Amino acid sequence: MAVGLEIRSDSRHYNGRITLFALLSCTVAATGGIIFGYDVGVSGGVTSMEPFLKKFFPKVYMKMKHDTNISNYCKFDSQLLTSFTSSLYIAGLVTSFFASSVTRAFGRKPSIVIGGAAFVLGAAHNIYMLIFGRALLGVGLGFTNQAVPLYLSEMALPRHRGAFNAVFQICVNIGFIMATLINYGTVKIRGGWGWRISLAMAGAPAAILAVGAVFLPETPSSLIQHSNNHEKAERALQIIRGTNNVQVELDDLIEASHASKSIKHPYKNLMQRKYRPQLVMSIAIHSSNK
Repeated sequence: MAVGLEIRSDSRHYNGRITLFALLSCTVAATGGIIFGYDVGVSGGVTSMEPFLKKFFPKVYMKMKHDTNISNYCKFDSQLLTSFTSSLYIAGLVTSFFASSVTRAFGRKPSIVIGGAAFVLGAAHNIYMLIFGRALLGVGLGFTNQAVPLYLSEMALPRHRGAFNAVFQICVNIGFIMATLINYGTVKIRGGWGWRISLAMAGAPAAILAVGAVFLPETPSSLIQHSNNHEKAERALQIIRGTNNVQVELDDLIEASHASKSIKHPYKNLMQRKYRPQLVMSIAIHSSNK
């Protein structure tokens, strides 16, 4: 569950604009969406490449080559192959349970850095760490999918928040398309090493996120939540918004921080009856996409 600060804008007008500083920061953060889409899309193409199956899953390869009369479902019925494809999602699921606590305790930037580093390590596949590498990608997935949308929301003005988060979803689709096109090209490479390119290419956006996240600024909301240095938060807000007149928004952020800290059991509160429609809808939206 993403943990952020609820800002009650009502009819208030916050001063500011989309600055180049905020745009570049959000662009680097949104790279996490490209990695997510790429890692999800690349596995389907790689696991159908004969050289890859011959090297890591010879039993599946033998079924595919010799048992021509059975369905593809039976050909790819391998627990080891299933472990390779599902390790990403299982690790992402497990990580998501504590990623929000890390973000809440240490800030948005550290979570993005951890996610980017896990993506880089997970991209370094070889025969000894194939499944372990996928699990590391899942760890990165759990952190970035929780921290990046929250980071984008807090960097954007309320009136631009939806657009900034839509960019993250667009990046996910871009990553998926990139994986499809790269698989389409690498499967035709002679020599049987095309799958290496498909897996290794995930390292490019991962490196951008891992290195860029180190230089990302913390959001004003996170600065207020983790320290009482309101002057530092105000300076950060002035740089992000491109104006010195940010007192109204700063006051709302401080008020929202106090309200957030007063919530002791967010998961328990989520199960309350008054939040049940939102909980059911959030689950139903994802279920309808399957």
